[in-house]
Amino acid sequence: MGDLAIEVTGLRKSFGDLAVLKGVDFAVKSGSVTALLGVNGAGKTTLVSILTTVLPPDSGTAVVAGFDVVREPAKARQAFAVTGQHVTIDAVLTGLENLALIARLRHVPKPKQVAAALIGQFGLTEAAGKPAGTYSGGMKRRLDIAMSLIGEPEIIFLDEPTTGLDPAGRRDVWAFIGELAHHGTTIVLTTQYMEEAAALADTIALLHQGVIAAQGDQAAILKSAGDAPDLEAAFFALTETEAAS
Repeated sequence: MGDLAIEVTGLRKSFGDLAVLKGVDFAVKSGSVTALLGVNGAGKTTLVSILTTVLPPDSGTAVVAGFDVVREPAKARQAFAVTGQHVTIDAVLTGLENLALIARLRHVPKPKQVAAALIGQFGLTEAAGKPAGTYSGGMKRRLDIAMSLIGEPEIIFLDEPTTGLDPAGRRDVWAFIGELAHHGTTIVLTTQYMEEAAALADTIALLHQGVIAAQGDQAAILKSAGDAPDLEAAFFALTETEAAS
């Protein structure tokens, strides 16, 4: 896949008269965790939708796993998995059945064994035979992420994965994201939570008013904001500067 898992240049997207992305330049290193940080309405989901071939860009280029998402969408889709803001599990099926179903749909060999392994990996063994609709919010999110791992994708997009979770559920999801990163999976995480970006990401990209206001590791972000004391202060300093300029 090379040094860069994702490379975006000059990406633009409008909906009618509303310009959402106004020339986004964005890169993700292979094997890294990159947090796309921004307030609601900043364009995070629109950017992810383009990268995952759901939406076409108006202009600019986006290359995922070496494939242009406009010219080679089918090849790009083979390289990634997506966990959206809303859990997409089947509430009637058990956790084990949800995983086995996805494994069969993706033509993975030995789907039951794959499902059982993921159930154990994500700490859901005791609930494996229960309907997924009875799971807590954190358990549902863990199951949703487990489903996205079937087929061992090179890249995982996690769009606001902890929205709506209580603190315990959020910590659970953080732990599993950290485990995925430890095994070398490239992760793109969209979030509006400063502490989430700080806790999980190797690289943080601040998306504000349709452009990337800053990108780098946490130390670089703090430095670019005039040695801000923390990520929240840096975010507001950088976005206020961007808005004023």
